[in-house]
Amino acid sequence: MENSSEVTSFILGTYGDIGPLKYLYFIVLLMWYSGICVSNLFLIVVIIVDRKLHEPMYFLMCNLFMSEISGSTAIYPLLLSQMFSDSHEVSIPACFLQMFHLYTSASVEYGTFAAMAYDRYVAICTPLYYSVIFTNSRAVHIIVLLWSYSAAACVFLFFIILRLRFCGNIIDKVFCDHHLVIKLACSSSTIIQVSDLVFAVVTLVIPVGLISVSYLKIFAVCLTATKENRQKAVATCTPQIVSLSNMFIGTAFHFADSSLF
Repeated sequence: MENSSEVTSFILGTYGDIGPLKYLYFIVLLMWYSGICVSNLFLIVVIIVDRKLHEPMYFLMCNLFMSEISGSTAIYPLLLSQMFSDSHEVSIPACFLQMFHLYTSASVEYGTFAAMAYDRYVAICTPLYYSVIFTNSRAVHIIVLLWSYSAAACVFLFFIILRLRFCGNIIDKVFCDHHLVIKLACSSSTIIQVSDLVFAVVTLVIPVGLISVSYLKIFAVCLTATKENRQKAVATCTPQIVSLSNMFIGTAFHFADSSLF
């Protein structure tokens, strides 16, 4: 790997000339981004203010709302600014900052979903031990651990990529995608591939595995539970399952889109 590179910026290549429509798109996207931030901030404030909601599940939900704001902030400000740019040029530091922000938020989100699934498993399958196993302090420790690991892992991963020498600078997306950035490198690197694999396993595969095991055990308990308890279990798990499905679909489209280039 080489420490220097002639490439000083990247070009986001999927922006097209949409003429006056860019003003309409700008307003729509700005309203959408504002709605995401305001709604999630409102929910965070409600959880903080209402002492009745000071429970592990709501602390985890609060963390989920924070990661949603963080992930949206990684995407929308650059997207909005690029709509009025003729060159669609992004400096390398800005590109890597966006990737760091985006992938850290995604890692935290998957980890939070795994923690929430485990929380529901304990609450439904071993309710007598719930207050001992899943305390408020333990939930806070999980949240701190998720952000610390995610940030440290992304710093390590992107530091390695940043040392590469790039032979191209066109990214065929509207944001900086680290898979496409790696493809712009003059030569492949085994250490990057290994680091990518480890990051994917810890960030995606392990949380998905924990989520699957937790819900399978919940499902097994529901098969033998009374109708009333089964309805309670379904009611408490349905919002999480819907949110999980939405994120999994988005992730699948992201990887499918990246593999096309």
